[in-house]
Amino acid sequence: MIEMTVESIRVSLVNYQRVLILKEKATDRYLPIWIGPAEADSIAYELQKVSVARPLTHDLMKSIIGELGAQVTSIIINDLANDTFYARIVIDAGGRYLEVDSRPSDAIALALRSQAPIFASESVIRKQSSEELDQWLENLKPEDFGKLDS
Repeated sequence: MIEMTVESIRVSLVNYQRVLILKEKATDRYLPIWIGPAEADSIAYELQKVSVARPLTHDLMKSIIGELGAQVTSIIINDLANDTFYARIVIDAGGRYLEVDSRPSDAIALALRSQAPIFASESVIRKQSSEELDQWLENLKPEDFGKLDS
């Protein structure tokens, strides 16, 4: 497994789709993952430490897990099939380790709130290579592209 960090969340100003850019912690390889606007906002709020009046879904998930005496230990982006990413949330429930299926965007929003590491399998990174990201970025004009986080 390769440890990743959240590099940024970007938005196409043409179609308003969001892409989460993960960066391999030890190198300059990137993993772009298209995500929904609500998940992008939730991740951006956590990255920017924006306070919200009421808990968001990912804040609620963290609270429930904590109240049950468990903690998120890591998340793993473990598969990419038919342009769909798959992830697992790894939870330590008093020494009993559970893996829960998740969308990567939800898993990452929860990992950020829990200060849990984010991992991706080598096969997922190879399938969604940095070259594809570079080509995608090259085809965009600066005015077509904005950044949600700072």
